[in-house]
Formats: sequence, C-alpha cells, structure tokens
Amino acid sequence: MKLSWFAKYALLLAALWLGTASCVNDLDIRPEQQPADDAWWTTPEQFRSASASFYFYLAGFNPAQDFQQPYNLENDQYSDLAVSKATLTTFSQGVYLPQNAMASWTRAYAQLRNINNLLEKAQAYQGDATDIQQAVGEAYFFRAYVYFRLLFYYGRVPLITSTLTTDSPVLFGPRASREATVELILGDLTKAADKLGAESAMGANDAGRVGRLGALAFRSRVCLYEGTWQKFRGNAARANLLLDQAMEAADQVISSNQYRLFTPLADSSYKYLFILENQRSNPGGYTKADNHEYILANRYDYSVRQLGYNLSQATPGAPTQKLASLYLCTDGLPVNRSPLFRGYATKTTEFANREPRLRNTIRIPGHRYWDHGSGNGRYALDGSLTGNAGLLYMPVPNVTPTGYTNNKFCTERAIISNQEGYDFPVIRYAEVLLNYAEAVFERQGAISDAALNRSLNVLRTSPRVGLPALTNGFVAAYGLDMRTEIRRERTVELAFEGFRFFDLFRWKTAETEIPQSLLGIKINGTEYATDPSWQGYASRLENGFLVADPAAGRRFDPSRNYQLPLPLGELIVNPQLEQNPGW
Repeated sequence: MKLSWFAKYALLLAALWLGTASCVNDLDIRPEQQPADDAWWTTPEQFRSASASFYFYLAGFNPAQDFQQPYNLENDQYSDLAVSKATLTTFSQGVYLPQNAMASWTRAYAQLRNINNLLEKAQAYQGDATDIQQAVGEAYFFRAYVYFRLLFYYGRVPLITSTLTTDSPVLFGPRASREATVELILGDLTKAADKLGAESAMGANDAGRVGRLGALAFRSRVCLYEGTWQKFRGNAARANLLLDQAMEAADQVISSNQYRLFTPLADSSYKYLFILENQRSNPGGYTKADNHEYILANRYDYSVRQLGYNLSQATPGAPTQKLASLYLCTDGLPVNRSPLFRGYATKTTEFANREPRLRNTIRIPGHRYWDHGSGNGRYALDGSLTGNAGLLYMPVPNVTPTGYTNNKFCTERAIISNQEGYDFPVIRYAEVLLNYAEAVFERQGAISDAALNRSLNVLRTSPRVGLPALTNGFVAAYGLDMRTEIRRERTVELAFEGFRFFDLFRWKTAETEIPQSLLGIKINGTEYATDPSWQGYASRLENGFLVADPAAGRRFDPSRNYQLPLPLGELIVNPQLEQNPGW
C-alpha cells in the first residue's frame, strides 16, 4: 500500500471527516453528533473521506481494541489454542455474566448509524452517481461486515438500515430472524460487489481499499459460517444453499488469479508475511508492496499509524499443546501416525521433522530470537544473528503458562515496543482457499483431488509449507479422516488470527473442545523434568503434560454459550429484544 493514500486515510481524515462527524473512536454517537450541514455531502471527496472512516471498524491486533475482555470472540486467547494468565477466568470457566452494556453491541450500532447516514446522503446526491460509487460500495460492504459481527456474537439482532430519531418505532421493535439477518448481509455484499471496482484497476491512491474481490471473499466467509452453522444444527436444506454460495464466491476469487500466497522466503515465508513493513524487516528486504496475499487488511504504518500495542513481546497468548500437536510431520502425517515424530525426550525433539509453520508460529527452546535490542534484526534464513543480538529463548514458568511461546507477529527488527507497523490480515487469500475446500466437502460429503489441488493443496504444497498433497488416496492409505485434515489445515494456517471461536461455533464443537484441559509442554520423562525452572509441577500434570488450566474449571454450556447475552441496559429500554436462551 502506498503511503500517500494511507496518510490521507489516517491524518487528513481527522480534518475532513472527524471534525464534522465527531471522533470515530468515540463510537457512542448520538444523532446530534452526526454531520448537520448538508453541504458536507456535495463532493465525491467528502464521500470518500466519510467511507474511509469505516476502515477503523476492522478487527485489529489489540484484543481490547474493539470489545472489552473477556467478551472478544475474535481473540484466540480465550479459546483452546492459547492461554494467558489474564484469561484463565470468567470466559474459559463459563462463569461470565450479562453486562449492562457491551461494546460489541453499542459500537456496532453506532457504526451502523454512520454507514446508513452515508447511504442516505448518497441517495440525495446531486452529482454523477458513478463518482461516489466506490464510497457507496464500501458502505454496503462495511454494513455487511458489522452485521456479520453482530450475528457471530448475538445471533438474532435488530436490523436497522436507516438513520433513526429517538422516537423511531424500529428502536423499540423485536430482533429480526437469523435468516433475515444473513440475507441482509448477503444482499449488501452483492450490492458492494456490483459497485466496487476491481482491485487490479485501483491506482496507488486507492490501494488498501476494499474492492469487488474483497466483497466476494467475505461472502465466502459468511456463507461458509452460516452454512456449516445450519448443517450441524440439522437444517440441511438451508445449509446446502449457503454452502453452494460459499463455493461460488470463493471460486470467483480463485479464478480471478489476482491474489497469490506470499512465498519468496521459502519455508520462512509464513513467519515474515505477518511482519512485513515498509522498513527492512526480513532477509529479502520485501515490503508490503510484495504482499499479494492480503485481500483486506487493517492498515498500520511505522510513520503514520503504529500498533500502539506491545505485540512482539506480549504476544497473543501462549500456545497450547493442542495447537502444537496439530502441525503435521514432513511426511504429511499427524504426530500420532508418523514414524518421523521424535517425541518429547528433549526440549526440541517435538519440533524435529515437522512442517515449518510450527517453528514459524511457536518458538523453539534454545534458539535465539530478536529481543528489541540495539543493532540489526535477524536477516539470515539460516538462523544466524548479527553479532550477539537476539534473545536466547529458554521458556520459564513466569513467562509462559504453557511452556510454549508464540513466534507469529513478533518483529525481527530493532524497534521500540508498541511501534510496529505491520498490517492485520482481515481477509487473506489463504482463507479463501480453505473456505472453498471446506465448502465443497461439507456440501458434497466428499472432495475430489482436483478440487483439493486448486484450493487446500495450493497451501499445503507451497514453498512455505512443503507438505505432500492431501489426496483421497493418501487419506485412505493412512486411515485418516478428510474432514479432520481439512479442519487441521485451517486451524494451523489461521492460528492467532481470530478464527478459532468462529470455527468452533459453526462446527458446534465448542462444547467438546473448550472444556478440555489446556495443556502445555511435556515434563514427565523429558529434559524439562530435570530443569530447575520446571521442577515442583508434579501436582499440575496430566498424562505427563503441564496443565495450564484444568478441565475441572473449564465449562461451555451448549444451551447458551454459542451466543453472548444481550446487554441488560438494552433489554430495559426495549423488552421486545428478549434475552438469548439460557441467560
């Protein structure tokens, strides 16, 4: 992305839009805080500035940025893949309670008001409608994006498609059906795709804006989510309809040949994809302009909009043993099937003969990693460091509750904490490939090798993964399960990007996965057993593995926990909303 547009997006926006429409960060916006001067909506530039503000609605790195903890379901810290000391409380233990106000609700409806306002002003626009077509398309896309978040969190929600006054009857009406909510989302994405330009035709000043393929990619996500949600809750007819649409949308993105995986750094490409900056941040000197995998990203920049969150050192939680065990051995087999798996005797044996996304996601004990010190980052693919720079990583209990430490999103250039400037992947091509493969399998009950080769195997056989292709013959020969392998690939590829609850909810497996013990490193019979730092943990072991959070304290009630409770304050104002079941 070119800095010129980003500077307008992040800096001039304050003067052009925020000065008129109040602060976007203060999303509890009342009607009188909206633009009152109709003269604002008289030029295409004003519509572009208004729609640019919607990009701040995208999910980002900071787990507390959008929604209060522990109610952020787009944070893998609260799932079964990661854990931090701060999250071993209300959410994982199922004891959280309805709140008077929920940011995921109030912010969403404030955002929807801003979006609806632009759409209404567009209808009254006196100029050439094609001049504001991109802004209108963005408004439809973001309305779908916000409503999909509400669907994910709450299920049925009120559908508001116009700006309201304090006495508007819609404010006090019931929630719409789940089906109506999904149809509104899909209808808006259709309108967005029709109005948005092709990403390939966008000039430098528009780079980073959502385009037609972005709308289609997001449509594949929505349809896969709702299609599998319905399938695993017994509604086959609706599931099939939606899964067909998921396949079609993903197919259009794949067939466009406009996106490709980031692979120029061989089997370290996965690591460096997520820390690309316009400053030197990798061995090849690649920048964000070399990233053709991100279809839509929440854009950050060292010079304009830094993360403001200590991502490289705080990390998005400590990985669990469940996540570590999901990565395949280099023969393409799981650790419980592969003769290449070397077990846990030493601190590093479990990393041997494993596919490279494991070491690119979880740090290997005893290896050196960049530690924000002075000097240069690690720019050599052979693992060498410049001088004595870097931290010798030896996990200790007071640093990681599982014994594993995250490596994804951790910078390798000298930089002050909180000042990283890499982008957060909202939609990337890898997800679209995985959406297609899963939609085909769940719709047809099987998937051909040809369909695998144009989707999941593009990832699996790429230089950054280097695994044998997944085929029906391979699955049969080794007694594997195709659905399990498709889900495995999705889980490891998208780890720490906020998809875990998204997947567990639609598969209806959260009730099985969440109540399990969160395990860490294996201690009994391993090198850790004689490490003074890890002695004294005999009372916290399960089958020899460290227990970071025992199953006895973890609960997921399927009668209520697949949806968050509505804010109590909203129910007081409007009893017709009705609380979600079980709350």
